[in-house]
Amino acid sequence: MKKILIVDDQADIRRLISLTLGRKYVLLEAGDGASAISMVEASRPDAVILDLMMPGGLDGFDVLTKIKSDESTRTICVVMLTAKGQASDIDSAIIKGADAYLIKPFSPLQLTRILQEHIGG
Repeated sequence: MKKILIVDDQADIRRLISLTLGRKYVLLEAGDGASAISMVEASRPDAVILDLMMPGGLDGFDVLTKIKSDESTRTICVVMLTAKGQASDIDSAIIKGADAYLIKPFSPLQLTRILQEHIGG
């Protein structure tokens, strides 16, 4: 079964995503950027669903840059899932290597479709 890391500081969002994807994927969760990077390095998920705005020193752009700049993790699918919907945020995420960008509130079906396109399942 494919593995997905859900990175969001809001437990309710992580729970909603888990309910949406839990039957098709093995799910891991992180509530901040530093934990996300540690989990990516330790568990090598097939995909990361990543919020932009998180507490602590690392935001979603930092985590995305780290994942996509490391040769051992750059092929991991990263789906940005955030409330930030400005064109500059979307463009920046795509330039940094995001595979998809969804704006909250989001469609669970759209998220499922994106993951199926990128990693199967």
